[in-house]
Amino acid sequence: MENSRNVLLEGSFVALVTPFTSDGSIDYDRIAELVEFHISSGTDGIVPCGCTGEAATLNHDEQKSIMSFVVEKAAGRVLVVPGTGSNSTREAISLTAHAKSAGADAVLLISPYYNKPTQAGLVAHYKAIAAAVDIPLMLYNVPSRTGGPGIMPETVAELAQVPNVVAIKEAGGSVDRVSAIRSLCDITVLSGDDSLTIPMMAVGARGVVSVAANVVPAQLAQMVRAHLDGDVALAEQRHYELLDMFKALFVETNPIPAKYALSIMGKIDNVLRLPLLPLSENCCDTVRTALEGCGVELSS
Repeated sequence: MENSRNVLLEGSFVALVTPFTSDGSIDYDRIAELVEFHISSGTDGIVPCGCTGEAATLNHDEQKSIMSFVVEKAAGRVLVVPGTGSNSTREAISLTAHAKSAGADAVLLISPYYNKPTQAGLVAHYKAIAAAVDIPLMLYNVPSRTGGPGIMPETVAELAQVPNVVAIKEAGGSVDRVSAIRSLCDITVLSGDDSLTIPMMAVGARGVVSVAANVVPAQLAQMVRAHLDGDVALAEQRHYELLDMFKALFVETNPIPAKYALSIMGKIDNVLRLPLLPLSENCCDTVRTALEGCGVELSS
């Protein structure tokens, strides 16, 4: 097996929203426009079909179609790392195999949710996917969505010995957790929390899989690149400029605020699939004010 660690997963990756039309169908025209928006803004990678992409309400055919479409539209100009995780190992393997056949550069694999496997079960799950599909794998630790303790640092270190397990999106809300992972192995860590990106990078993370990059991709890319290039002062400046935005995009469940933000920017229609509803009216001013504070041009 070719050593997949040669794939460079660092920088600003956008956790891409999935635009829908008024009847709830996938809006491929808008997806194509968003891909161009991110490429022109300096985003390093696009991550479709993750939590922000409402993967939980996409069926497998829709997920596979979006993966293939984004790869086609990106045309090698930017990395594409689709979410292919599932609480069923067989389903995760099927989605991951499709991502590889579609030409994705790597995949993002959320830890199994609802059935709450043990740490040994997590190891077996990820090893089975790694053995079945030779593509770089990014683990995804987000205990707030999956339940339980998440992927423990010792488990990450064990999985880091698998050649095609190359990175982890760490969304456990803890800089200490990143430190623990980094002290045990050399896996690439990407922040899964926008407001913790710079603190996590200070202890060795190499970037972010970002919700806010949907809205301010150029600023996110500049912030992350500045830190990677050693310009910590500029990175910190951008962090504080964007901090209100980071917080505003989580006033309700992600991606509800992000979709509202993109809608008033004229990028997408403000449509989500049930059980998610559009942003509550009393939260709209918070998001709008944060956008205006970052100099985002609004169309409505």
